Amino acid sequence: MSETLYERLGGTEGITKIAGNVVDLHLVNPAIATRFENAKMDVAALKNGAATFFIAGTGGPVVYKGLDMLATHKGLNISDTEFLAVLSDMMKALDMNNIGQREKEEVIFVLYSMREEIVAV
Repeated sequence: MSETLYERLGGTEGITKIAGNVVDLHLVNPAIATRFENAKMDVAALKNGAATFFIAGTGGPVVYKGLDMLATHKGLNISDTEFLAVLSDMMKALDMNNIGQREKEEVIFVLYSMREEIVAV
């Protein structure tokens, strides 16, 4: 039996590190940093939410209890440029954590599949 994406990304520990790196990159990315100014009130909660979402979405042993993508992004009028900046930050975080090409492709595919629930909603 093949390993799940969750397992191939390093399980809870690996994904938590990746999610933390992604949030850190978002906070300094000029294309999207202003979107997170209010989130700086609790960066730890933002990282935890991202990690929990990512763990649950890759087959891990948690249940994500936050808002879905549409509810989270509705009314924010996120642009394609901002969406691509998020994907770029994810690729950087995956690189920082020495994640393999196959796993990078799977993660980006899943994230891109959420585009219609995030961009211009």
